[in-house]
Amino acid sequence: MIRVLVSSRSSQIENAIRSIPSLEFAGTVDPYHAPTELTGDVLLIEATNANDHDWPTLADLPIPIILLSDPTDSALIHSALSSGIRGAISWDATPQEIESAVHAINAGLVVTTPAAIAELLQDPQVFAEELAEPLSGRELQVLDLLAEGLSNKLLAHRLNISEHTVKTHVASIFAKLGASSRTEAVSQAIRKGLVML
Repeated sequence: MIRVLVSSRSSQIENAIRSIPSLEFAGTVDPYHAPTELTGDVLLIEATNANDHDWPTLADLPIPIILLSDPTDSALIHSALSSGIRGAISWDATPQEIESAVHAINAGLVVTTPAAIAELLQDPQVFAEELAEPLSGRELQVLDLLAEGLSNKLLAHRLNISEHTVKTHVASIFAKLGASSRTEAVSQAIRKGLVML
């Protein structure tokens, strides 16, 4: 069972969490005063504008955070995610959406809303964890196609490059992600927010 802390002016989220068997309501938090002791596994925070909270400070808390906001407010969502917050859902999310988001965040994935995704995908580094050596633009393209399951031959055809060049990019991606196989590379990339499925 995942313990969920809530920071919201409304009791709607608390009530939703209490109605979900796989989640446990762990209490409320005042986001304006950084808590010294966190008793939950995931923190849900409501916000109405980008200046509501000190996002970098909140992102440093030892548990993952999901922003509850207007799903069309891309400036707010971008501000939170670029500061290290790993999730954003609508403040009127259904219990099923809350449950899915909490489980995804708790598993180390990134969560956001369909309305915000188009703009956020223009800047994939918003989601990405820092790598010791970042992937190049071409390596990110190769990685996306690896996630689609393309062979080296198809990948080379899609990008109009040689298979040898593909192999070089794949080897570099493996080294930068610390992976030893395509499956492991894609899995690492998803966890680090470099690939979105």
